Amino acid sequence: MDYLGKDIFSIHESLVNGDITAEELTRQTIENAKKNDEDINAFVVFDEENAIKQAQEIDKAGIDPDNVLSGIPVAMKDNMLTKGVLTSAGSKMLSNFKPIIDGTAVAKMKEAGTINIGKTNMDEFAMGGSTETSFHGKTKNPWNLDKVPGGSSGGAAAAVAAGDVLVSLGSDTGGSIRQPASFNGIVGMKPTYGRVSRWGLIAFASSLDQIGPLTRTVKDNAVVLNAIAGKDEHDMTSSNKEVPDFTANIDNGVKGMKIALPKEYLGEGVDKDVQDAILAAADKYRELGATVEEVSLPNSKYGVAAYYIIAPSEASSNLQRFDGIRYGYRAQDAKNLEELYVKSRSQGFGDEVKRRIMVGTYSLSAGFFDAYFKKAAEVRTLIIDDFKKVFQDYDVILTPTAPTPAYSLKDEKDPITMYMNDILTIPVNMAGLPGMSVPAGFSDGLPIGMQLIGKPFDESTLYQAAYAFEQNTDFHKQDPKMGGAQ
Repeated sequence: MDYLGKDIFSIHESLVNGDITAEELTRQTIENAKKNDEDINAFVVFDEENAIKQAQEIDKAGIDPDNVLSGIPVAMKDNMLTKGVLTSAGSKMLSNFKPIIDGTAVAKMKEAGTINIGKTNMDEFAMGGSTETSFHGKTKNPWNLDKVPGGSSGGAAAAVAAGDVLVSLGSDTGGSIRQPASFNGIVGMKPTYGRVSRWGLIAFASSLDQIGPLTRTVKDNAVVLNAIAGKDEHDMTSSNKEVPDFTANIDNGVKGMKIALPKEYLGEGVDKDVQDAILAAADKYRELGATVEEVSLPNSKYGVAAYYIIAPSEASSNLQRFDGIRYGYRAQDAKNLEELYVKSRSQGFGDEVKRRIMVGTYSLSAGFFDAYFKKAAEVRTLIIDDFKKVFQDYDVILTPTAPTPAYSLKDEKDPITMYMNDILTIPVNMAGLPGMSVPAGFSDGLPIGMQLIGKPFDESTLYQAAYAFEQNTDFHKQDPKMGGAQ
């Protein structure tokens, strides 16, 4: 059982008609995912026993014909709390941590009738863009096993692309849903900050993190966001704005829609094939009746520099709780309390996490706060203002998701080059806006993603624009050779 060429609606129909039971579907899904994982390493752990038990209960109660998510197997990124199931955030620091609760997004997916088959691999504490910093080893791209799947939600994206599951939940701090969605040729949505509760998400940078769905199709993505969005009393930053049905106007087309094409996002450093794919997408939108015009977002170029002060600063604060005492990894050779702190953190955290903690602590220190953190916060405001100006006249912004297709696992990568790969996605997080990646082309057999950016809490318009493009192209119908499509 692989999900290549399928969607939630077709599987739901099979479940309702009795062509397959939820238990049979779950068993076959896990069997296929385990087989694929020998090559891809998308999963950290499978929760087979609980998944089958849950499927049996759903079969006993009967598939709800009005709930398309009933009985659908899914996967969760390894930084989301799952009761009784390893939640390590890809780190040695939490390699023995089994939470006693489900996070809100996980709980909502369960309430919606989905079945979590396991936890997907990720960059350690979501710090990375290639899923190479994980304590559990590197994840590979199903389109080409020599390429990265992107990150930090690389395992979540690879699991969907390979046909392991139809849905996985990821988290996005600076592009960690959209960039792997682009590299894997699938759909990834980072909702507006506050649209989905962060309670139960192991924090990286609290003012930037957001949970969102990765799926094979745009409509599937909208269905999942319907299930996980909404106010949560556990998360004071979650919005009490009403959650619309994101599928309601999805097929209304783009006729009369105004789409902005920022010139800064198609400049130096963006691969020629990527540029061509985005310009072709712009032409497709014009053909479908939208107006597409060039605009300027001049302060976006400062996004990476500001982000890599703000995000590490918040991380240095969030990660101080991992001290080797209350839970997680504890060094065995410490002779006193101070040594316990130092050795536990030195041995428990990987190099990239240590690097960001040090940068963040430095930026927040008494002598440098004004020069770095405060200045970065001011730049963030300028980026927000840029977007506000454009959205006075336009409905959606169209950009590439990433400057290049997936790059090689074997390449030597310096941290600064890696950070610059997020240049097109970071401004969206800095402004708290919704952004999604949709398949828009190929380069040497590797997928290219286009990014659609929307007004705050206007995910519905993004889905409408993305669906119109998807229905008039066939990029989403292409499958990697993994997962049974040889």
